[in-house]
This record gives sequence, structure tokens and C-alpha cells, in this order.
Amino acid sequence: MDTLILEATDTTPKVALDHTKDQFEISGESRPEDVRKFYDPILDWLDKFNAYLYWLGENNSEKKNIVFNFKFEYFNSSSAKYIMDIMTKLADIQDNCKNAHIDIVWNYDEPDEDMLEAGEEFKNITNLPFKFIGIKR
Repeated sequence: MDTLILEATDTTPKVALDHTKDQFEISGESRPEDVRKFYDPILDWLDKFNAYLYWLGENNSEKKNIVFNFKFEYFNSSSAKYIMDIMTKLADIQDNCKNAHIDIVWNYDEPDEDMLEAGEEFKNITNLPFKFIGIKR
């Protein structure tokens, strides 16, 4: 299974999905012109990761703890739908893969209450374990 690394641009976040290094992070601003074109490869990667973890669980009893970091500075409403899709796929991994445990770390700038509230909404919808980290700037 390949890694997925996308460098940040002015309108898209950095994406680092590397199961060999246990690095799972999306960070920066998300307001791509074509939101589907940007997020579809991430969703496809998560589907492959789900299949990989399922296979791993069937062939190995080792527990895989996955910490998925979100560090958004900003995301628009179109991106929010795809972020929710990512959360749903992570919840599916949690439910389908007996050897996987997912933790979400939601980082936000401490004075940005809207970003904190967005993370809280994602938590309430997915029932995944969340840790909220306020970053002082």
C-alpha cells in the first residue's frame, strides 16, 4: 500500500497519510476550487487502508493504534462535507477492523471557537474518540 503525500497550496491543505510511519495528518487551509478532485484521492486511500487493516487483522493479532491529526486553519462549507466523509470512513475502519483503534486529534487556534465547534460537531456525528488541542499563537 502506497503513502499519500500532498503538499499544501494557497487553497489546499497538506495531506500526509503514511501507514508505515504512523503519520496521518491533514493541515492548513481547505478551499480548493474543485473540492471533489482534491478529496477523492484521500477517500480512495482510506478505502484501501480499511481493506489493508481488515486483512492485517485477519492475519495478525497486533493492535494498530491510529492517531489521525486534523490541523485546519480554515475550511469552507464544500470542504466540510468531505471532511465529514473522511470522518465517516475513519469510523468505518474503527467498526470493521478488529485490530484498529482510531483516535482523532483536532487541533485549533485557541481563540478560534468556530473551529473548536466544528470539531465538536464531527465528534458528535461520528462517535469517534476525539482529543481537542487548543494551540496558542
